[in-house]
Amino acid sequence: MAPTLTFAGRPIGPEHPPFVIAELSGNHNGDIGRALALIDAAAATGADAIKIQTYTPDTITLKSDRPEYRIADGPWAGRTLHDLYAEAHTPYAWHERLFARAAEHGVPLFSSPFDDTAVELLSGLGCPAYKIASFEIVDLPLIARAAREGKPLIISTGMANLGEIAQAVDTAHRHGAGGVALLHCISAYPAPIQDANVRTVPHLGQAFGVVSGLSDHMPGTAASVAAVVLGGAIVEKHMTLARSDGGPDAAFSLEPDEFAALVRDCKAAWAALGRVGYEVLGSEAGNLAFRRSLVAVRPIPEGAVLTAASVRSIRPGHGLAPKYLPAVLGRRAARAIAAGEPLAWDMLA
Repeated sequence: MAPTLTFAGRPIGPEHPPFVIAELSGNHNGDIGRALALIDAAAATGADAIKIQTYTPDTITLKSDRPEYRIADGPWAGRTLHDLYAEAHTPYAWHERLFARAAEHGVPLFSSPFDDTAVELLSGLGCPAYKIASFEIVDLPLIARAAREGKPLIISTGMANLGEIAQAVDTAHRHGAGGVALLHCISAYPAPIQDANVRTVPHLGQAFGVVSGLSDHMPGTAASVAAVVLGGAIVEKHMTLARSDGGPDAAFSLEPDEFAALVRDCKAAWAALGRVGYEVLGSEAGNLAFRRSLVAVRPIPEGAVLTAASVRSIRPGHGLAPKYLPAVLGRRAARAIAAGEPLAWDMLA
């Protein structure tokens, strides 16, 4: 039996349609109006859940100009960590309004906490699950604190080796998490498609006996669809209102119409998997008539010998199967056969 996870009353696993999460992250660009509009747009795409991140610049790093606190390369090159997180964080004061807005749409909102104060805030808002970001997978005390809430934990595994993943999963289970899911993740922003390695998605599930999926930082939607085809039950992808608006995560985020296509394609890919079967399906049954069969292609008098000139294998398929042609040729007609008439055994002497 494939593992399942229950998220806000919904079962998640390979035997269920994929659970698609719209990650809003810092794409609000510091404007609560934009954050609320993002929730509206994400709900309209058909996303199954919406995710934010819960931290402050002072709970996630220090305000320091030391070289260790400055980003060397990538989309945020030259910035200090504190400066980046000051721009990207979702203020604690916004959270209640964001949760309420998602509830109006009937779409669950949840978050990635980055310290104990974040877990406490989210707990008070009835957060239905907690996401452990890939950079935090080694923070076992944080995982333990979130697990003690008794809700599902979804853990991204970017940069983690099997030993680190095992420690995170064990910590979550030991401290009472209400189920664990692991998301394969390439912690690059954006991540090149050739690094996607989505074959890791089913391996994660098999290795740890949990639901697995993909946190997708790759361009487009191909990696997410491939992950679903391989058995991934969860897809997480960043969404923005418009990449041209800029922001810390804009470059690797989908716009609403693209995200809606992601949702449709992931669910269609799962539906297309179906099951192994070789029977004629209901959608095919009407087309059986268009197979070939043996038909008299000219009038054949009673007693006449059937020849290749008078019998052919053509469409439609109302007569004897084409495989019987050698057995039919050379036999005599038991009655007159009209041109175009499908052959049957009782027509042959």
